[in-house]
Amino acid sequence: MDHAQHTGTTTWAMAAQATLHCLTGCAIGEVAGMVIGTAAGLHNATTVVISVALAFVFGYALTMRGVLRAGVGFAAALKVALAADTVSIAVMEVLDNLVMVGIPGAMDAGLTSGLFWGSLAGSLVIAFLLTTPVNRWMISRGKGHAVVHAQHHGHQHGHDSQPGHDSQPGHEHGHGHQHDHGHEHGHH
Repeated sequence: MDHAQHTGTTTWAMAAQATLHCLTGCAIGEVAGMVIGTAAGLHNATTVVISVALAFVFGYALTMRGVLRAGVGFAAALKVALAADTVSIAVMEVLDNLVMVGIPGAMDAGLTSGLFWGSLAGSLVIAFLLTTPVNRWMISRGKGHAVVHAQHHGHQHGHDSQPGHDSQPGHEHGHGHQHDHGHEHGHH
């Protein structure tokens, strides 16, 4: 698929859907890391490092799960996940950790504190809102989450798709097709 086709078909709904998919994996890792670090009484910097590492692990794992279910091999699925999610996860992690560190007392509030959980929830909402335009821009250029679709369509239809290039005309994002990689694009 060329640049013009991506630009014409990328909607805010598609970008939000891709961001929500990415945020799911990020949030699992981020929350787990914050809980582990806070419960263990680790230094804030150590807690952030654990949270970021787990966000990448869970973010990539969620994407890989669907790509693997589509019949793609492990090495190829890992490449797809890296191409599809790295920028999105990185942006989300910078944003939500800046919020967590920037709210006075949030990181030290403890697991039973509303400040801790409210700050964490707020940080994930901010990350979603500010990452969605990034994902829209990337998808419109055949990057980011568009790579998952290119790989899926190429494998499902027997074509050797290159990441970021959808070889199937008419199979652009957002047409309500179920792609069996953990979520559905289109209108709900």
